[in-house]
Amino acid sequence: MESRWNEMDASAAIGRMGKDFGEDLALRVYSSRIIGQDTDLVVHGGGNTSVKTTFVDLLGEETEVLCVKGSGWDLVSIEPQGLPGLDLQALRDLRALDGMSDEEMVRQLRRQLWDPSSPNPSVETLLHAFLPDKFVDHTHADAALVFGNRPEGFAEMQDLFGDEVGVLPWTFPGFPLAKKVADYRDANPQAIGLVLHKHGVFSWGPDARTSYERMIDIVDRLEQEIQRRLQGKQVFVDVPDYTEGSFKLMASSALPALRRLTSSNTGSEFSPYQPMIAEWRPTPEALAIGEDHENRWELFWSTGPLTPDHVIRTKSAYVVAPADDEVLAAKVADYSLAYIEYFHQASKEREASVTMLDSFPRVFVIKGVGLVALGKDKKAAIAAADIAEHTLRGKMQGHALSSYEALAPVEVFDMEYWSLEQAKLGKAQEPPLSRRIALVTGAAGAIGRAVCRRLLEGGAHVILSDLEGDDLDTAVAEMADRFGATRVASVPMDLCDEKSVKQGFRDAILAFGGLDILVMNHGIAHVSSIEEMELADWERVHAVNETGTLLCCREATRIFKHQGIGGQVVLNASKNVPAPGAEFSAYSASKAGAVQVARVAALELADIGVTVNMVHADGVFSDEGSGKSSGLWDVVGPERMAARGLDPAQLREYYKGRNLLKVPVHASQVAEAVAFFAERKTPTTGAALTVDGGHAQTFYR
Repeated sequence: MESRWNEMDASAAIGRMGKDFGEDLALRVYSSRIIGQDTDLVVHGGGNTSVKTTFVDLLGEETEVLCVKGSGWDLVSIEPQGLPGLDLQALRDLRALDGMSDEEMVRQLRRQLWDPSSPNPSVETLLHAFLPDKFVDHTHADAALVFGNRPEGFAEMQDLFGDEVGVLPWTFPGFPLAKKVADYRDANPQAIGLVLHKHGVFSWGPDARTSYERMIDIVDRLEQEIQRRLQGKQVFVDVPDYTEGSFKLMASSALPALRRLTSSNTGSEFSPYQPMIAEWRPTPEALAIGEDHENRWELFWSTGPLTPDHVIRTKSAYVVAPADDEVLAAKVADYSLAYIEYFHQASKEREASVTMLDSFPRVFVIKGVGLVALGKDKKAAIAAADIAEHTLRGKMQGHALSSYEALAPVEVFDMEYWSLEQAKLGKAQEPPLSRRIALVTGAAGAIGRAVCRRLLEGGAHVILSDLEGDDLDTAVAEMADRFGATRVASVPMDLCDEKSVKQGFRDAILAFGGLDILVMNHGIAHVSSIEEMELADWERVHAVNETGTLLCCREATRIFKHQGIGGQVVLNASKNVPAPGAEFSAYSASKAGAVQVARVAALELADIGVTVNMVHADGVFSDEGSGKSSGLWDVVGPERMAARGLDPAQLREYYKGRNLLKVPVHASQVAEAVAFFAERKTPTTGAALTVDGGHAQTFYR
């Protein structure tokens, strides 16, 4: 491992932040970020850092403070605000206590915050405070966990480091660990850091660079020793030459099955499933482990994580199995039973009064598929996958060195059900469409963008689909910028091409793991009297509006049946279905055909818990959210204006005036109608909801 410290970058950090936050905090941010950039040191919020400095209060008096990483911040992107300041002397005074509960510790930490609005400081704040050194770094370095998580690892690390680096036995985080580390530091003034067995590494120093480079030095020594011992050993088995198409095909089959097998029951008769979002990675290491799943099974099934800090994101054990639905179902059932037994045994031993979390696995390694991680959202699934990649590699290396030995299950339980650790995941109520995956066709258009935006606001993960090109790219970028790239995906499709539709729906599965909501928003128009209608124009409109609807319904049905957790289909039809307009035969007839496909789908899919409903909109000229004009009105608008002798503004007023409520119809209002069905507000299927301001001739709907 090499140092990432760069004096020019450090100076730039001081120049950027020093005036407002001081040089100490500027360098603390800089060195924290270069630690966070190295995933062999920390991943997804892991680790913490601190600096002891001074603040000046309103009276002009200086106070010693400890600035330590705050909850919810990640080292790779931390800002000065992510290192809340606390009264250092008040924290040091707490060392005189014989003991302190976790709840009391949290209260004491919040009492000493310089700014009461700051985030909660790290649960290891007292450890940082009790150390005398100005800068302190803490990581969960892979090398320390790989080398240490073996029966002989503790003693070998003591021999490797001597008196220069301490090696302390596992101690649960909090007040007891803080005192133990401080006692070691007092007794060993020559030490540059220490390894907490099966936890991580601490380093310290009088300045940011010294503390950081001591961390790099400690970890590098461990890495070099690991590599020396692994020379000539095969850590992973050879993997067959899978083609990209073959493992994509296997993954597109396995992922929906995993969502079914790991869906919690909500207790709702109408919407009983609470699925998870998937992150799929066909990494060479995962594919190798999948090939060797029978020989290595016990290693991964029965042992805990590299560090218990990971358990809240990945759970303790992983499922390693072949790509067979029946085998996967049996393995998940076995896992759940084992988890329930683990919970009851550990909670009884600890006399803990806690509510059991769900018993489903979070990480799968599947032959021919690779690594699959699950989470409540894509961000959580990515975090689990990143941690799992390091864990798979680390466990295999530890096994190749000698054997892998994790903490006892009850120690892992302590961390998994520790209230301060659970707080990292948050307890906020999830929005109505959380954990749901939606595919929207015609997503680059005015109504399509509004629908995507509304579904994302409702918590869904959204796949935007349209013809490949700048319009789709712009829509995707807009959604990703507002709602985060992890919840948005792009799948170009040509609905006139059966192969393209099949490929598109398969790629949609790979994006998030399956499909819960299909919004068929696609549509093109052509203005012509029946007398002058060209057959090619008629067929083109029907190919997109009607046949495209059939193809989308067909592919979605196959996913819904395999996934087995219900779903929602919403068709953006048209007011022209019940009330067609002159010279609009191709559009009106094709949309009517699409509605009939949807109605039949409602009949066929009810038995598997899938609703199919329609929205009839009229007079939507643009998406007010993005300013995108309606593609349909771009086509028909000029003809309608010419026929009525109106300009664009007058045409909008004309359509506003012709409905009973005398109101304009906005794309966002159509999106609300789509969301009503997508959120399963009522047990409704085969129905149509109008968003048109009211048309008497269409009341029969």
